[in-house]
Amino acid sequence: MPETERKFIRLPQVLEIFPVSKSTWWAGCKSGEYPKPIHLSTRTSAWLLGDIQKLVDKLAGKVE
Repeated sequence: MPETERKFIRLPQVLEIFPVSKSTWWAGCKSGEYPKPIHLSTRTSAWLLGDIQKLVDKLAGKVE
């Protein structure tokens, strides 16, 4: 796995890449439509950049 795919990003960074509201993002995570967060501590969640990039690529493929 390339190093950039192994980078953790927090919700504000995710929403810069995938522009939806926070509530939409969390609902998508809960439903399985979006990647599940990785809990780094009791109050800290993050996502792997590679997982977010795969989601964007998957959805971009549907549009074309």
